[in-house]
Amino acid sequence: MWCGRTRALLRMSGLWPIGVLGRRPLNCSAASLAGSNSPRCWNCGGLGGPLRGDRFFCPQCRALQPPDPTRDYFSLMDCNRSFRVDTAKLQHRYQQLQRLIHPDFFSQRSQTEKDLSEKHSTLVNDAYETLLAPLSRGLYLLKLCGVEIPEGTDYEVDSQFLMEIMEINEKLAEAQGETAMKEMESIVRAKQKELTDNVSRAFERDDFEKAKELLTKMRYFSNVEEKIKLKKIPL
Repeated sequence: MWCGRTRALLRMSGLWPIGVLGRRPLNCSAASLAGSNSPRCWNCGGLGGPLRGDRFFCPQCRALQPPDPTRDYFSLMDCNRSFRVDTAKLQHRYQQLQRLIHPDFFSQRSQTEKDLSEKHSTLVNDAYETLLAPLSRGLYLLKLCGVEIPEGTDYEVDSQFLMEIMEINEKLAEAQGETAMKEMESIVRAKQKELTDNVSRAFERDDFEKAKELLTKMRYFSNVEEKIKLKKIPL
């Protein structure tokens, strides 16, 4: 009984290793071996780099470290791994990270840190743009779940939907003037809103096949949106 209570107290105080009950603490040689496998800072050789989480800098020499290869976009942007994203929070996080790692702040640092800041900044830009738009966010979330829709492929799109897309494209080709273009934008926006809501519900049910089908349809409407933008550009 006392042995069990002692173990509990040691675990609470951080002096007993977390894991299987009764596991012995590492001896000195084993602890040294474990420490030797920890990542080290490229600049000073100290433990702690490349760093995990939001610690982008070596705690000892403050040199910028390489990006964490194990971190996904949701973790980097401090978002739950979910289709529903707080875009205001996402934008705040983006600005926060760019104030830390943007290349402009490393112009007087070593070439290594300049290169690393470029990598970090590119990664943050990609993460922000991917999570900001519902289509790219959904495709990325599917990828994390082991499901991908290769570019240029149609995933079991029903003929009725294809007919709908053809009719919308025909109307767009015939549309002339600002009023007609606004009407087309309104139609496509409503369709995308409906599909986005349905994708969200599919992810909440972990129905990845349904999400895949809906995201494929969103791709079609995204192409129509691009055509509308191009048509609005004056020749």
